[in-house]
Amino acid sequence: MNTPQIKFSRKDPAQFFKTLNQRVNSYFNENNIKKTGNWALHFKTVVMFSLFLAPYFLILTLNLAGSANLLLTIVMGVGMAGVGMNVMHDGNHGAYSNKKWVNKLMGSSIYILAGNVYNWQVQHNVLHHTYTNIPEHDEDLDAGRILRFSKHADWKKYHKFQHIYSILLYGLLTFNWAITTDFQQMYRYTKRKLSYGKFPNIVWNWSTLFVTKMIYVAIWIVIPMVFLDIAWYQILLGFFIMHYVAGLILSMVFQLAHVVDHADTPLPNKEGTMKNTWAIHQLFTTVNFGTKNRLVNWFTGGLNHQVEHHIFPNISHIHYTNIAKIVKETAQEFNLPYNEYKTTRKAIISHFKHLRQLGKEPSLQY
Repeated sequence: MNTPQIKFSRKDPAQFFKTLNQRVNSYFNENNIKKTGNWALHFKTVVMFSLFLAPYFLILTLNLAGSANLLLTIVMGVGMAGVGMNVMHDGNHGAYSNKKWVNKLMGSSIYILAGNVYNWQVQHNVLHHTYTNIPEHDEDLDAGRILRFSKHADWKKYHKFQHIYSILLYGLLTFNWAITTDFQQMYRYTKRKLSYGKFPNIVWNWSTLFVTKMIYVAIWIVIPMVFLDIAWYQILLGFFIMHYVAGLILSMVFQLAHVVDHADTPLPNKEGTMKNTWAIHQLFTTVNFGTKNRLVNWFTGGLNHQVEHHIFPNISHIHYTNIAKIVKETAQEFNLPYNEYKTTRKAIISHFKHLRQLGKEPSLQY
């Protein structure tokens, strides 16, 4: 992806972000609260890892019926998504703990989720959080030719049906991580010399990728084939089901925050400069959903508080509910948008309506 450098406007005469940052910092200082995780996050970590790994050991050690194994595989997929959203995500943002080694350890949980730390940090922390919803810069908008997530993307006739077939593809997210995506991203990012922090040694980077992939295959495929008295294809099917469940959850959570009616996909001007400052840009391109639903708040790792997360990615999601009022009131005070869907159901409906709209032939609507 050879794209020009993007610059954000520096014009914010009303000083929105400075004001908001001061108010959020005051909240933490006045309440003597750290911005990183607390006991609630630590407890959730235990729960999510238990959902993910306990079924694996039960399948390996107990001679269960096929239906029981299927159910446990689905639970593993739920746990896999939960670890990704709650533990790995905070860790790789440096928000899990005030200790770097703890963040690195929790961020490294991505290796047992089929991913790679370097790739994820470049794709998510650098490209997505910096260039949120900017076509050809935010790779989360790039669904190849199969799906059209932006009105600026090329249109194909089959996009007319994307609101129908898209859900079938969403579940392939982490499965693709495991077999192809990481290798493609590693090649692409190292070639462009992208990094989150200091650029790593390329030989070490590639070695880490190959070694962790071999360990991953050994844990999730080879060991079950050795210990379980079931057909190899059943093991592969279980592996696929686990990934499909996790991928479906993770994909939907992202789409509800960025690929909906309220989320803009702005382009820079001819000089490569965006209309708004970075912080204000986040308000136009991110959307909250279901923030009053305790289960959604708890399970998604605060990713339903996408507005708060994008403006303050280094604050643990544990605090998003509490700072949301500050963010919303400040945005409204400065006459800026604060996009949110009151329920997850409304966000889901908006997403698929948006896909349907994007699937229509552009010449008939733009």
